[in-house]
Amino acid sequence: MTQRPTTQEQAYLAALESFEGDGYANDPSWAHDLRRAAMSRFQSLGFPIARRGNEEWKYTDVGPIAKATFQSPDSATPPRVDVGEVKGASFGDSGWTQLVFVNGIYDEGLSSVYSFPAGVVVMNLAEAMRLSPDLVREHLANHADYQANAFTALNTAFIHEGAFVHVPDGILVEEPIRLLFLSTFQEQETVSHSRVLIVVGKDSKVAVIEGYGCISNGRYFSNSVTEIVVGDRAKVEYYKIQQQSDKAFHITTTNVALGLDSYFSSINIDLGGRLVRNNLNVLTEGEGSSSMLNGLYLVNGTQHVDNQVIIDHAKPYTTSRELYKGILDDKSRSVFHGSIIVREGAVRVNANQVDKNLLLSDQAEADTKPAFWIYCDDVKCGHGAACGHMDENALFYLRSRGIDEKTARGLLTHAFVSEVIESIANEPLRGQVDGLVQAKLQEWLGS
Repeated sequence: MTQRPTTQEQAYLAALESFEGDGYANDPSWAHDLRRAAMSRFQSLGFPIARRGNEEWKYTDVGPIAKATFQSPDSATPPRVDVGEVKGASFGDSGWTQLVFVNGIYDEGLSSVYSFPAGVVVMNLAEAMRLSPDLVREHLANHADYQANAFTALNTAFIHEGAFVHVPDGILVEEPIRLLFLSTFQEQETVSHSRVLIVVGKDSKVAVIEGYGCISNGRYFSNSVTEIVVGDRAKVEYYKIQQQSDKAFHITTTNVALGLDSYFSSINIDLGGRLVRNNLNVLTEGEGSSSMLNGLYLVNGTQHVDNQVIIDHAKPYTTSRELYKGILDDKSRSVFHGSIIVREGAVRVNANQVDKNLLLSDQAEADTKPAFWIYCDDVKCGHGAACGHMDENALFYLRSRGIDEKTARGLLTHAFVSEVIESIANEPLRGQVDGLVQAKLQEWLGS
């Protein structure tokens, strides 16, 4: 049903018209057409503020986003961000390549691009649309469907700045590629529509760290979309770490297409944000492909984190493993909606899904909803969900061994999420994430 555009939605249309005549003028014609089509679709869909009968948004109210008027940042007068601030917000080793974006705009001076094997491309998406238009056009907006998702449509309407990573066939990229998206507080509350396109060829391997952070604790809207194409027998490790302002709205959509016998792992870490929604959609287009999807979220105060994960087993002999764990304190809330789809003819699928939540407060709330859509026999699918408070028997055991209560609670709380942390294959990144988690838990528990 088409909705009447709100004042805020009309403001986005006006912003696009302004950019089309100025900042986006040098983009290829197909990019202009794509943006206009996406904006038209966004105007038709509107923000999903009506939650009755809408299972996808039943537990998450995006009214605050729809009612606010966020301004697109001015690329002509970018905010000043120094190298020290970038270093403090970065993840992984400083010797790894990193593209830095401030309020959604690429900052070449803050970025560090090192040498890669021949053919590997890591660059600003706006530049890639001009230098590699055929390759970009083949995949851009062909995996993240803007017809059904208003936030994806809005992001697509402003496609320009972003990251483009291309690994040709038969290439092993030894060191992770880092993409850092920073937001700063400005007098006008801003919105950024970051776009990431990762294309990995046959028999190749790469790891990508996508980080989101802030320089100041202001209110802003980050609306990002990532598309990942994993070629036949390729292997991709993908990490998304979010440390937004506790006043920020963060909506992110990641769509992944898996080729024959390929492997994809995703680890999503949420440590910030006022309202966070993560959409992760994985399509197994090739037989024998496998995926591991893990997530960790720590929320307190009145934070709200919503994870929507869809794994579409479209081909036979595919596997998926999914583990999400959350720790909630105060009046925070988490939502987990995981769907596993097994298409007709997709025999021998093996899929498992688990979501567990530890509540540190009687006022915290976790809503978890696993769903299976199975249209084929000869499959093995399972799910598990748990939500509860700390095990008092385990706490008593540690106390009986001479460990004080604060330390005991800290040990048990950290142990609850350690399984997800240990699944981070990259050692420097694993240590950094573990340190961030421990620091936040110590802050909460006072240990």
